[in-house]
Amino acid sequence: PASSGRTNRHRLNRGGDRQANRALHTIVLVRMRHDERTREYVTRRTAEGMTKKDIMRCLKRFVAREVYRHLPHPHITTEQLTQAA
Repeated sequence: PASSGRTNRHRLNRGGDRQANRALHTIVLVRMRHDERTREYVTRRTAEGMTKKDIMRCLKRFVAREVYRHLPHPHITTEQLTQAA
């Protein structure tokens, strides 16, 4: 758990790639400053009562999913799975 006070969150993984985390953080900061859609999102979520830290956490997850979709993924067939077992 990563909760304190009135917040209730769970940390998925304490480890990770620090360079990737820094890259996500930089992307989110740039988007919050320059991307109109992201600025509208931040305004809307702030009006809903979210803190900047929570908004950035949501944006980082969104960016990570967006980047992951563009990574090359080798296709594994069922034949390859049966041979490996």
